[in-house]
Amino acid sequence: MVKLSVVVPFFNVQTYAPDTLTSLRANAREDFEFLLVDDCSSDGTPELLERAARELPGAVLIRHERNEGLATARNTGLDAARGEYLTFLDGDDWLAPGYYERLVAAAEGLGCDFLRTDHVSVSGRDRAVHRAPVPRRGEVLDPRDAILPAHRTTSVDYPYAWAGIYHRQLLERGLLHFPHGLRTAEDRPWIWKLHREAESFAAIGELGVFYRRGVATSLTQIGDVRQLDFIRAFDQVIEETAKDPAADLLLPKAVRTYCALISHHIGAIGRFEPEVARQLKAMSAGALRRMPQGVLDEALAAMGGDRATMLRRLRRRRPAPPPAAPDPAPVAVSVSGSASASASGSVSTPAPAPVSTSGAAASGSPEVAA
Repeated sequence: MVKLSVVVPFFNVQTYAPDTLTSLRANAREDFEFLLVDDCSSDGTPELLERAARELPGAVLIRHERNEGLATARNTGLDAARGEYLTFLDGDDWLAPGYYERLVAAAEGLGCDFLRTDHVSVSGRDRAVHRAPVPRRGEVLDPRDAILPAHRTTSVDYPYAWAGIYHRQLLERGLLHFPHGLRTAEDRPWIWKLHREAESFAAIGELGVFYRRGVATSLTQIGDVRQLDFIRAFDQVIEETAKDPAADLLLPKAVRTYCALISHHIGAIGRFEPEVARQLKAMSAGALRRMPQGVLDEALAAMGGDRATMLRRLRRRRPAPPPAAPDPAPVAVSVSGSASASASGSVSTPAPAPVSTSGAAASGSPEVAA
């Protein structure tokens, strides 16, 4: 039986993929599988992955016939995963040797639905340790309790999917897939749903993921329209949280975090293309008007200062309609590799209409809390 499935999307990361693949080899075990999802790369990445499929123990190479983005690439890997436990890695990041073995041992020892871990942020030669914002370590906790308080950084503000490990029962309950077609902030609805609906989790101090910042192809470095997907992502957070039995308690946190994200992007509006900057303002105005207004008023009063003034002014602008989700359409993938023959062949999985997006290098969303 496969103990651990690791989903690793790649898109045009030929400069960094060798480090990623070398670190996977240093984590290989006979009962681990590595699902390498090539999101239709156009550089030298496919050749690197073809070699890895032959030489990396447990590797399964999956190819998208068109670029679909990080969320859909992760979902493709999840659909092929066979492990008792699952985790993620991005194609431009890397691991410490033996990290996954230690992570699996910790998960089995604690026996909870999922674990969250710390990570090392890498920018050039600089290294910085980022701690998961869960004060109690090595103790099984209720995930819902880790969403609040609204005015502090909590576990839902640390959305990185690769900073943890997840039991297969979460996949079977529909809690591990990402919103198809989101090109940024795909981790925000994901982490909120996980904390609302999973039954148990823990945080540990294991350091083993090295997260590369400042990659030129990352969406956090590109000021184009794909960045605006954070609005659709957090609209989903608000919509789903509003249906929760404890919505009165949880919505203030969701609204405050949404406001913080809008403020973050508006504060960096100079890096956007002019038309995208206009869209950002109009779509943010629409988002503010769609939020529960009483909750929003309380959030702005609590925030105070220049951010609150800016957001109130923005709410008075002419709003844009909510962003439309991409139409689902089948995306063909081919599967090959050095793992099981049962993983070979051709499969189809839901995916959005064809839009050129970023893949693994466009990891997640800014680490912004309320």
